[in-house]
Amino acid sequence: MEFPLYRKYINEKSYFKITSLEAFTEIQTIGKNYRTIEFVVKILPDRYLIQDMLDLKDGLWEEVSAAEFEAFQESCRRDFKKVT
Repeated sequence: MEFPLYRKYINEKSYFKITSLEAFTEIQTIGKNYRTIEFVVKILPDRYLIQDMLDLKDGLWEEVSAAEFEAFQESCRRDFKKVT
């Protein structure tokens, strides 16, 4: 498996760049705002979350390309207000 890999929630409000089995970046829209979250595994359930994303478990995630992730990121920067 080669990283990074990209996923999104089926509701298209969060996109993920999975950089390893232990880390990912999430870009999430909330109303007219967006935020970027850097996530690093700390406990076993965190590992399961990343594995679930990789496996597209339960139909919650969809695979996307790097270009789709970057386009979403750019549209957030352009059309939404960044919050922390």
